Amino acid sequence: MKAYVGLGANLGAAEAAVRAAVAALDGLPATRCLRASRLYRTPAWGRVDQPDFINAVALLETGLAPGPLLASMLDIEREAGRDRREDDPRWGPRVLDLDLLLYGDAVLDLPGLQVPHPRLHERAFALLPLLEIAPGIVIPGQGPARDLLQAMAVEDIEAIG
Repeated sequence: MKAYVGLGANLGAAEAAVRAAVAALDGLPATRCLRASRLYRTPAWGRVDQPDFINAVALLETGLAPGPLLASMLDIEREAGRDRREDDPRWGPRVLDLDLLLYGDAVLDLPGLQVPHPRLHERAFALLPLLEIAPGIVIPGQGPARDLLQAMAVEDIEAIG
């Protein structure tokens, strides 16, 4: 199954954390990273009183079901130093944040797991790198990602590598 994972960080060595997370995703059981976008520097979203984020999107081919894939992603976050038990503030600074954006064409609404990601269609910082690696992608229930992105401001988002 093809899955798209959003990656972000804005604390510590954010670029290195995002690159290491892509490598860790590629090392998951029954999973390989087919493509990863460039890194993008983006202004903080939601809470703007924090450092800019480094964002990217990775395309995975995985044999893991959505729940086990998400659990593995949370393990990668923990290994990077994120402690969700501390109940870090919503949209606050992150040493690493991994979001399951899409899992094939699945639409899931389970406790702790919604696919497509419930705010994907509102986030240029996720749509721009997603479109880089999947130009024709359609967000189930929302429409073509390209159309969604055209309605957003992207001038503050900078590709950095």
